[in-house]
Amino acid sequence: MQDAELLVERVQTGVRMEKRLLKVLKAFAEYHDMSLGDLLEGIVLHAFDGKCPFSHESLARIKELRKFYALELDSRASHRLREKEAVRKLKRKS
Repeated sequence: MQDAELLVERVQTGVRMEKRLLKVLKAFAEYHDMSLGDLLEGIVLHAFDGKCPFSHESLARIKELRKFYALELDSRASHRLREKEAVRKLKRKS
């Protein structure tokens, strides 16, 4: 039996994220013929449930895309990312 569709209200957002990370996400979404928003919703809903949102095949594809877009960041970097412009502004104030 197919699950019933769930009606939701979506809103436009102005989220900023690391350039190469976004390229990998967009390429992965395109590979699966889905929107970036749908991909992000799926990732977040899985994460909120403490589940990995990706199959072994998807993780292999992501690994290829990360290499192609030179994305060397991993989860250990998540709380250490700072924007280049913000760093420049801080140096000018010193």
